[in-house]
Amino acid sequence: MALKPGDSFPADVVFQYIPWTEESGEISACGIPIAYNASKEWADRKVVLFAVPGAFTPTCSINHVPGYIQNLPKLKEKGVEVVAVIASNDPFVMSAWGKANNIKGDDILFLSDPDAKFANSIGWANSGRTGRFAIIIDHGKVTYAQIETEQGVKVSGADAVLAHL
Repeated sequence: MALKPGDSFPADVVFQYIPWTEESGEISACGIPIAYNASKEWADRKVVLFAVPGAFTPTCSINHVPGYIQNLPKLKEKGVEVVAVIASNDPFVMSAWGKANNIKGDDILFLSDPDAKFANSIGWANSGRTGRFAIIIDHGKVTYAQIETEQGVKVSGADAVLAHL
């Protein structure tokens, strides 16, 4: 079932993640994947979660992620504590994609949604991949949730999210 404003963020959402560290900061460094319990980590925070069909793909890399990188200060000014992107790619690919975008630390979390499990659970997966969508979560409550129904980045881009914060 799709999430909508007013819904509680699901209680069992766990992604895979490779935390950025100085010693594994090079794009060719693998790191060790760990479970990232988003439900627990985000329960008392304001979060922007956006999803893309695939790391290193043209629309995702040229139009979607850069908007969030450029608007990170504005998102933080609006009280957003966590910005995260998910895709069904494995955690090694997501980690490399973050490094390719010069993201250090936890400015933007590049999380793996293995087998599009989360996206499937909310009905926003497409052919085994995550759909293109954005969700704002404020202390466990969904305040914005939109999926792209056409080509491009409109309702899931940073500008649309900023307009709803």
